[in-house]
Amino acid sequence: MASKEIDRADKTYLSFVREIKDRVVSARISAARAINRELINLYWDIGKAIVEQQNKHRWGNAVVEMLSKDLQAEFPSVTGFSPRNLWDMKRFYETYVSAPPILRQLVAELPWGHNILILQQVAEEPARRYYMEAAAKFGWSRNVRLNQIKAKAYERALLEKKTHNFPSVLPAYLAEQADEALKSSYNLEFLGISHEVKERELENRLIERLRDFILELGYGFCFVGRQYRLAIGQNDYFVDLLFYHRFLKALVAIELKIGEFEPEYAGKMDFYLNLLNDKEKAPDDNPSIGIILCAKKDDMVVEFSLRTKTNPIGVPEYHLTKRLPREFKGKLPTEKELRSALLNESDTEK
Repeated sequence: MASKEIDRADKTYLSFVREIKDRVVSARISAARAINRELINLYWDIGKAIVEQQNKHRWGNAVVEMLSKDLQAEFPSVTGFSPRNLWDMKRFYETYVSAPPILRQLVAELPWGHNILILQQVAEEPARRYYMEAAAKFGWSRNVRLNQIKAKAYERALLEKKTHNFPSVLPAYLAEQADEALKSSYNLEFLGISHEVKERELENRLIERLRDFILELGYGFCFVGRQYRLAIGQNDYFVDLLFYHRFLKALVAIELKIGEFEPEYAGKMDFYLNLLNDKEKAPDDNPSIGIILCAKKDDMVVEFSLRTKTNPIGVPEYHLTKRLPREFKGKLPTEKELRSALLNESDTEK
């Protein structure tokens, strides 16, 4: 049987190459994970040995410095045996030796630098588990994880209710992932806005600080475009901001609203998502997701507005300035009262 020429653009060949590439990437990831698990197990064993030998022989802290020098002398080309790192190994073992099995499992999946970051920045065990699971699920980098910890993502997840219709319109596994990717509120303090602005100005500021906005959205969001054009018949429609989420494998449309959520916003977003699914979604993508980012919302109004919608839509709030603690609300002077007091004081001094 005679062989035939292969066209690089041939769909069968392209599919074949993609399968091989995926297999190579998968093998490399598996190898990296296996190496990481071995390293974490080694550091665990070293930390355990230090604790046990100190307890057994009543050695003081000097043993860590001595062990560090001896290991570095024996393995000069191997990094990771500094006194500080040995102290971290000891602390690592002491922290997790009595932890639940699930937590022990999670630490073995994380790089050493990530584990140390969590040890240093997060004190509560439930919070540690939250950041570990989120990192494993969404592939957070160390910087993204640090940003999430500083933004108190765990505390916000506990205190604030998310409003969306994901469970009723998405498969269970995807609804759970989408819920994890969506926050109940977004902190936009980095925009430096202290006065009321129009929606287009808010959009412009977000584009100017796109990197900060993506960090606040969370790991996995990739920017596609602003005022993204969707055409149907003789009409053009524009989505404020369009993203693609790498792990959800879905387009994410974001509409910005400077006021309180209105029911008609849900209908408009549902329409946009229908267009995205019909005209932009790739064959192997999941259904497109909508986020209506509002300054304020009534959860009951949102719930009723989303009840009949067939596309996944979430309605979080955003905050431009630091939120005032509940116990201080109504107890501090308004801007007008402060100005009046300052003017009166100025007049008195004259």
